[in-house]
Order: sequence, then C-alpha cells, then structure tokens
Amino acid sequence: MGKIISFANQKGGVGKTTSAVNIAASLGILGYRTLLVDLDPQGNATSGVGIAKKGLKCTIKNVLMRENTAKEAIIETEFENLHVIPSNMSLAGTEFDLLQDEDTEPWAIMRNALSEIRDQYDYIIVDCPPSLGMLTVNSLSASDGVVIPMQCEFYALEGLSQLMITIGKIKTHYNAGLTVTGILLTMHANRLLLTQQVKNELKKHYAGKLFETHISRGVKLSEAPGFGMPVYYHDKRGKGTAEYLAVANELSTRI
Repeated sequence: MGKIISFANQKGGVGKTTSAVNIAASLGILGYRTLLVDLDPQGNATSGVGIAKKGLKCTIKNVLMRENTAKEAIIETEFENLHVIPSNMSLAGTEFDLLQDEDTEPWAIMRNALSEIRDQYDYIIVDCPPSLGMLTVNSLSASDGVVIPMQCEFYALEGLSQLMITIGKIKTHYNAGLTVTGILLTMHANRLLLTQQVKNELKKHYAGKLFETHISRGVKLSEAPGFGMPVYYHDKRGKGTAEYLAVANELSTRI
C-alpha cells in the first residue's frame, strides 16, 4: 500500500511546492511509482510538471466534490514514474463546500478518495495550500506522514510551533497514525549566523526530525518551474538536483 505524505506549512514562500514537485520527481527517478496531488488552488505544482492549468476537465476539486473518482483525475506526466492529480483556481472556495457536505465527515473526503488508488503507487505526495484550513486538514487526515519545508528564520520557528499543534490535534481526533516524517530546511545559506542559530533551535526541540540534506538557493532550481519541469530534467548535474535526490532517498528510508 502506497504511503501518503503531505507537504505542509501555513507560511507561504518557504519552498513547499518546489520541494513537493522535486521530491516527487526524484522518487520517480529512484524507481518508485509516484503520484503528485496538487491541493493548492494556485496550481503551481500542476504547472511545475508541465500541465497547463487552463482547460482541465477534471481536477482535485472534482474529486473532493465526488463528481469524479481520483483515478479519473490522474494525468501521466512526461517524467519517469510520475503522475499528477492537477489543480487550478476552481479549487478556491472548496473548503466551504466541504463543510457543507452532509453525507460524510468533511475531514475524511480525501482519505476516502485516495484509498481507491493508493495501491497503485509507492508514494503519494500532496502539496497542501499555505494555510491550516479544511484542505490541509483533509490531507493530513489522509496521510501517513508530513514533511515540513521551512526557511531558517525566526518567524518560521513560530509558524512551526503552530503547525505542530495542528498536527497533534489531527493525530488525536482524526488520524492516529500520522507522524512528522521530517523537517526540510530550504533556501539554505550555511554562512549566515541566523541560519546556524535557527538550526540550533530546531535541533534542540525537534531532534531527529531534521533531514540531513538541506536545500540551497540556486538559479537553476528557480528557473525549472518556468520550463514546466522538475530541476532534475532542467539541470541534471546541478546542486539542487543532487540535494533533492538525497532528500528523496532519505525520505524513502523514513517512511
């Protein structure tokens, strides 16, 4: 049975979508059958794997509204072992619709939808929106683990504390099997004193949760989404490619 992993952080601009796309692609490169689920109305994970957001006939919104099955929404990408359930702006406002659903618990809709296809994949990677609303709650309730991408700054530490509280509540009320798979440091600059200070705080409070590999800033990494491809296919020998492959390999040993 495939492992479902949410990539979540309520703070935007932390490299969450970049990490979800590139780790999903890297898992595919490593030989794992991988599904990327775009749960963000911005649809950046969708365009990041070369899928045009306009004109999509079936998206994750249709799945959550039970208009289509998850299997019907899957698109095969041009990248090795990588499929996607896409998203676009039609997903905006769906959180309210989920709360109005009287036929089932609103937090369990995504879990039920993915249960029909999880045996087809080794990993299902979910790119959550930058919020702690019902979409993220649905994803966490369906997941075996959560990866938290974050920058080395003190505001990020405050946000991490709130996210950990939310994860604890999900674990208590909806999903006893949910675990924090790891905290991934992004846009890493080892030479900065602030980076070292934040890393020391993280080691103090979240020992064992930090991924050994950190993701550095890089031009090629920033360019790749504009070409509609993960960084491996844009810059095969680049630093960002090597780092994300290392994180994907470590992820596969954690869950």
